[in-house]
This record gives sequence, C-alpha cells and structure tokens, in this order.
Amino acid sequence: MSGNIMQSRHDEYHKLTRGERIGYGLGDFAQNLVFGTIGGFLALHMLTVNAISTAAAGFIFLFVRIINVFWDPMVGTFVDKRSSMAGKYRPWLLRAGIPLVILSALLFAPIPEVSGSVPFAFVVYLALDLLYSVVNIPYGSLNASLTRDPGSIDKLTSTRMMLANSANLLVYTLFPMFVQMAAPKDRSIKDTGFFGLELELGNYTDPSASYAWFGVYSVYMIVGAVALFLCYKLTKERVVATAEQSANVKATDLFLELKNNRPLVILGIFFMLAFTFMFFMNTVNGFFNQFVVGHSEWMGAVGLVASIPGILFPVFWPRLKKVFGKKGFFHLFLGMFIVGEFLTYIWSLDGMHDALWLAYIATFIKQWGLTSATGFMWALVPEVIAYGELKSGKRNAAIINAIMGLFFKIGFTLGGAVPLWLLAAYGFNETGAQQDANAIAGINMTAIWIPIALAFVSMIIIQLYPISDKNITDINRRLDEIRI
Repeated sequence: MSGNIMQSRHDEYHKLTRGERIGYGLGDFAQNLVFGTIGGFLALHMLTVNAISTAAAGFIFLFVRIINVFWDPMVGTFVDKRSSMAGKYRPWLLRAGIPLVILSALLFAPIPEVSGSVPFAFVVYLALDLLYSVVNIPYGSLNASLTRDPGSIDKLTSTRMMLANSANLLVYTLFPMFVQMAAPKDRSIKDTGFFGLELELGNYTDPSASYAWFGVYSVYMIVGAVALFLCYKLTKERVVATAEQSANVKATDLFLELKNNRPLVILGIFFMLAFTFMFFMNTVNGFFNQFVVGHSEWMGAVGLVASIPGILFPVFWPRLKKVFGKKGFFHLFLGMFIVGEFLTYIWSLDGMHDALWLAYIATFIKQWGLTSATGFMWALVPEVIAYGELKSGKRNAAIINAIMGLFFKIGFTLGGAVPLWLLAAYGFNETGAQQDANAIAGINMTAIWIPIALAFVSMIIIQLYPISDKNITDINRRLDEIRI
C-alpha cells in the first residue's frame, strides 16, 4: 500500500514533457479559433452583414450571459461528480466539442430564411454558449489534473499561451483579411500594410459578404475540431479527486468556495476586469479600424504585429516571474498595456490615421502587456484549487473552474454588450458608411479610455492576491501529509 501511495505521489509531481504541454495547449488553440472569432467578429457580422440592430445584439449577449450564471455551476458540479475510463475531464473535449464546432458555424451560415432574424441568432448563440461551458470548464480543470509540479505548471502556461496566441494570429490578423479577399462587393487593389503587399479586397461589412464569412469560418472550425481531438489524445489526468471526494461534491460547494477561498475570489475579480477590458477592445476593434482611422485593410498587418509578443515571448514568463515576483509581473505588463492604449489614442487623432508605424508600435506594446497579463493569470488557477482542497478537503477543480468561468463570462458579457449599448447611445449608424463625430467618440471611449481605467483597477486588485510561491510549496507539502 505504501508503494502505491508513493507511486501516486510521484505521478502527481510528474514533469510534463514538451509533447504533453503542446497537446494540452492545442485545446486553447482550438477554443480560440472557435470562440475567439465569435468574440472578435460576431458583433460586427450581426450589425452589418446580418443587419441585426445594435440594441438587439447587445440584448442577446447580455441575456445569454445571465443564463450562464446558473448554468456554469451546474456544469462544474456535474463534471466533478463523475468520471469514466477515459478520465474525468478529457472526454468532454469530444462529447461537447464537436457539437460546439457545428453550432458556431451556424452563426455565420448564409441562410436567407433566417437572415436578420433575432430569434434565430439568439437561440443558436445561447446553445453555443451553453456547450462552450461544457468544453471549457472540463478543459480548465484538466490543467490542474496534469501535474502538481509548480515549474511544469509555469511552463505549461507559457506553452498553452503560445498556442492560444497562434490561434489569435489566425483570428485577429488573418481572418478579416481572408474574408475581405473573398468578399465580392467594391473589390479593389489595396495596401494591406504587410510591408508593401497589395491584395484585391472587397467590402466585408456588406450583406453580400455572407458567403465569404461562412466559407472562411468553416475552414477554421475544421482545424479547431482536429486540435480538440489531439488535445484529448495527448493528455493524461494524474491529479484527480478520490472516489470519496467525488461522491461528496454538492452544488452548494460553489458557495463554500466563494466564502472560504479568498485567493479564488481575488483572482476571479481580476479575471473579470481583465476580460472585460480585453473584450471591450476586441468587440470594437473592427469598428475602430473601419470608422476611426479608416484602414480596415491594415487589420491583418497590425494584427500580425499584435500576435508576435503572445507567440514568441511567453517562453520568458517563468523567468520574469522569478525576477519581478507574481505581483510585479502583472504590474509591469498592465502598465505596458496602458502605455500602448495612450499611443492608440494618438493614432486616432486627425492627421495621424495614416501613420502605420504608430499603429505598429502602439499595438505591439499594448498586446505585449495584454497577452502577458491575461495569459499568465491561468498559472494561478491550479494553486487556487490546491488552496481550496486544503481548506475544505474537497478537490472541486471543475466547480472552481466554473467559478472562474463565471467571472470570465461576466467580463465577456460586459465587454461584448456594454460597448454595443455605448455605440448605440453615441448614435452609431449601422447602415452608414461614415460615422459622425459623436459616434467616433463612442468608439474611442470603448476602445481606449474604459480599458485604461479597468487596467488601473486590475493593478490594485492583483496586489491583494495572497498566495506566494513559498505558500504553494507549503500547501502541496500539507496535502501530501494528509493523503499519506
């Protein structure tokens, strides 16, 4: 029996191989292809190609997120109480992942009978969002079940964020360019900003571009489905709840975790704020490029520059954390994000719109800060789960990830719905090729000033996070003693 315990302990501290880290990261890659494109471009597609009003789109985003407040805890409890031969978390990547891919493609499907239909968009988006939780909550829980080795967790976070941001390159850089290349209306040769590369691009905000949107997105969905399958095949669960712990899981555990797990609450609030200002920017990015600076053809090139820090620099995160500490790490990169936003404001001024060099610098600094701050925070989730296990005796990984998912989706909701309502309040004209000064001010408010304010608040919140590296070593030691 003693030998089995020691072998189990050894497996729990398994040092992840590069292949295992890449395998897990492909789950982020897949979800960013599927849901990142939804978050970044569905609002633009709804308002322009699908001709749904700004207010109606905002209502859809808000109502669906309200449903998630009740749905996500149910998913977390359901997953934590069950297991199978294939594992507790891995099977959901396929069980819910395939339907997720199909439903997401339906949102861009050029079906004339439902074009502009608010009920159709609402029902499909609601079903998609519910399924996303059934994929994302087990996937996030899988992160903490691979190993308890802190060094491996830091490296895993770096690897998964490199792959997540590689998907972001495909989404925010290449997706709009591919759609414009396929769009049939108003085609002309334009400078893409890719160092002199000129391409024939069409108008992707016209209803005639519906087939272009669907065609490009369908390819992305196929790639995403393959990546989810590889994530399933290349990962192994080692740190999981015992059968007794699983049997004792209750829906009310969510409230106990919120009551007793202070690091969870602080990290959750940080998640909410970070994703709020990130999705504020993502929601209005297409509007900013189209109507403020008037260079939608540059979105691919500027997006390429934005993706570089998130793909190349995560490898340095573990070392930077050692140099600056956890809190110093987040302060450094949130500060960089704020500097990049101020440079974006300068780009928005009259006379500066054609300064491609400024767009590159502002975006590079802003995204370096954003991807680092919002990426490395995932490394803190496993230690919050370990802290909760020590306090309660229960390893509620899925419930805690459901709580984190709630904070994430509150941020996603605020970042998706509020900008649209602000645009409506500022008089944005859905059918206008040009916008008046008031509407432009509304776009700048949502793209620049609100994200800056929220980044400042995030710096204050992360300062309150109580778990240091020394604390997590002690937590793991005490959990080992309890298990033995």
